[in-house]
Amino acid sequence: MRLLLLHGVFFLQCVRFSQQQFPRVCATAEALLSKECCPVWEGDGSACGASSGRGFCRDVEVSDLPNGLNYPFSGLDDRERWPLVFYNRTCQCASNYMGFNCGECQFGLFGANCGERRESVRRNVFHLSAAERRKLISYLNLAKHTISQDYVIATGTYREMNNGSTPLFSDVSTYDVFVWMHYYVSRNALLGGPGNVWTDVDFAHWAPAFSAVAPCVPAALGARYPEADRGL
Repeated sequence: MRLLLLHGVFFLQCVRFSQQQFPRVCATAEALLSKECCPVWEGDGSACGASSGRGFCRDVEVSDLPNGLNYPFSGLDDRERWPLVFYNRTCQCASNYMGFNCGECQFGLFGANCGERRESVRRNVFHLSAAERRKLISYLNLAKHTISQDYVIATGTYREMNNGSTPLFSDVSTYDVFVWMHYYVSRNALLGGPGNVWTDVDFAHWAPAFSAVAPCVPAALGARYPEADRGL
């Protein structure tokens, strides 16, 4: 789901929100070889919704700050200076918009032009009514059995993809997109070659900040699959 785009902070140089998943439309040899992920927004037929002022296709800017002492390498792991190994041009969205093609509203904003602000309260699951708990479980069950229409996961490194000419991606459920994002951030660093890994690092939990994404699953599904509200 497009609302999955907010996920944590990745590597020490990331200050803004980072996106660790691969949009389906950018998981192609053409996109990987061009290193550009600037999909068309269907609302106006332009890349990144540029014609509507939603965003523009621009060079990715990453910090030049060094990695922490727990990672004394450079240029070995795909996640370094994310996402430059895979893409160096992506959609940069205007303030009210988000998503890989700037087609969604920032969290808390609604309406055709994402100008309506609504406050949402994160509630304690133990304070939900029985009906609300059933709805939550229905969303989660639906997430586990719904193939993500927007995202795929990488099943190989960029080198194993022959530097982009042989894409290695797989379909997964919406629920597993969240699971994979956390795995991708926190897994050992791959330094090249069989068994050549660096275990003394955890970029998910040792970075300056970490944001769990699981609470977004019900919201993402509810926006696209209203049948979940009926407890299916």
